[in-house]
Amino acid sequence: MGNLFGQGQRDMRLAVCDDDKRERVGLLKILQELYPAMEVECFTNGQTLLTAAKERPSFNIVFLDIYMLAENGIDIAKEIQNISPQTGIVFVTTSKEFAVEAFSLRALHYIVKPIMAKDVQEVFRRLPRMYQKQETIIKVVVGRETKKLFQSQICRLQSTNHKTEILLKMDKKISVWTPLSELEGKLDDNFLKIQRGTIVNMGYIKQMNIRECILKDGTRVLLSRKERMKIKETYDDYIFSQLLELKGYDVEEDS
Repeated sequence: MGNLFGQGQRDMRLAVCDDDKRERVGLLKILQELYPAMEVECFTNGQTLLTAAKERPSFNIVFLDIYMLAENGIDIAKEIQNISPQTGIVFVTTSKEFAVEAFSLRALHYIVKPIMAKDVQEVFRRLPRMYQKQETIIKVVVGRETKKLFQSQICRLQSTNHKTEILLKMDKKISVWTPLSELEGKLDDNFLKIQRGTIVNMGYIKQMNIRECILKDGTRVLLSRKERMKIKETYDDYIFSQLLELKGYDVEEDS
């Protein structure tokens, strides 16, 4: 494995976060045996991991335990994705309980302990595909300046007071005079019109039922009454397409 998808092992930044010393040391040993040139940072809790995640360069991969003392790895993963969307999250856990949430977070892998060498090799097999995805861009005019936005960073678009508010990750927001209807035609298939004047990035939806959708920031948006069934079907198709795209993703059986 002298070179991983064109990036040298020494250039990669990896993290292991597990409050169980035996599990942490065991995973570190597997990584060192498979990829001896890699530097791996170890953490015993999510807060110290988050502090380190804010440093640059970003982590390429984080192996994250879900069940930690007073912490939930799913919550830590969400914060990591806000800090560094390009970081691949690998959940390591004793249960399949959180597999569905891992899917919604587009985790790189979900491994049920005990961790085997083949599990770690599978992580690195999937990593190139994650980095090879094309980022789609939308151009918007803010004042006299034209800005390029990665569509993956857009959470939702809202028509208000003759303007369009574009809400981005990390609680950032910009307003443009371009009508929402004009921007709608430039968005990719990951966006869904929930109601008149509101378009949502489906990757930012935490939950959807027949009447409303709940976004990852807790915002609740009512679905258009006339289009409820169509909206729900479109979202279900999106989720299914994500599963197909990640068809290599599976949940390892307990040994």
